[in-house]
Amino acid sequence: MATVSLLVFLEECIYIYKKVPANKKSLIVWVNGAAPAIGTMSCLGMWFPRSTMFTDMFSGCYFAIVVFKFLILMVEEVGGDEAFLKRAGKYKLKISTGPCCCCCCCLPDVAITRRSLFLLKLGSFQFAVLKTAFTIFSIVLYTNGNYDIKKVNAIWINSFVGVLTITGLWPVGITFIHLKNTLRTIKIIPKYAMYQLLLILTQLQTAIINILGSNGTIACSPPFPSSIRGYMMSQQLLIMEMFIITMVTRLLYRRQYDPLPEEQDANENTRMTDLTQSP
Repeated sequence: MATVSLLVFLEECIYIYKKVPANKKSLIVWVNGAAPAIGTMSCLGMWFPRSTMFTDMFSGCYFAIVVFKFLILMVEEVGGDEAFLKRAGKYKLKISTGPCCCCCCCLPDVAITRRSLFLLKLGSFQFAVLKTAFTIFSIVLYTNGNYDIKKVNAIWINSFVGVLTITGLWPVGITFIHLKNTLRTIKIIPKYAMYQLLLILTQLQTAIINILGSNGTIACSPPFPSSIRGYMMSQQLLIMEMFIITMVTRLLYRRQYDPLPEEQDANENTRMTDLTQSP
């Protein structure tokens, strides 16, 4: 499954570099490469169970970069920064959305300006950079014998990375809610669903199985202790799941990339708030 996923991805890369506009090529390749890359790392983790921590770290770093690339891709699908500001300049951003502020309905809408667009990009970019930096730092601690999931330093690092994850996903959610009707013709909703599914499977599912294995809930199977067997179960599940996601994303992204039609005010995103109606 991992091999087929890689072959499908390579075929898609050839198609993208031949058929897709230059400003979207690398973005689509990065986003499409998430499932094959994670599936390959899971395959290596299954073959070499003691390397699972490193394969999970690589998968986490790759996904952090994909979060930023997906945000930029949504903006580029509209036509880039200038086209985004031109289309959305008279609207406001709804920031009371998940995963950070979905319960804060009292938060005011924010005007769409170059500064707000820059802050959205910065919110996801910091996740990509700091996640990679903390991963390298964790590997350095591990080689020195100071990093263990149950130790205080690892708990602090993982907790901080969790906060970075939430703040990194928030701008993507804000941008998606703003553009989901505008980009409906290019199937942005199922694309976003695949992106969210990647998040759940690579972060939440893996964390739950690893915790169960560390606590001894998953039965041991000699010569593997409970924790290693939990890691192997997680990798086997991810290989199958990433194979399915690779096939679905191929259907979503392997298409003709025609420019979006001119904006029609009557059909624009109904969730946007017109500045002219604001007090």
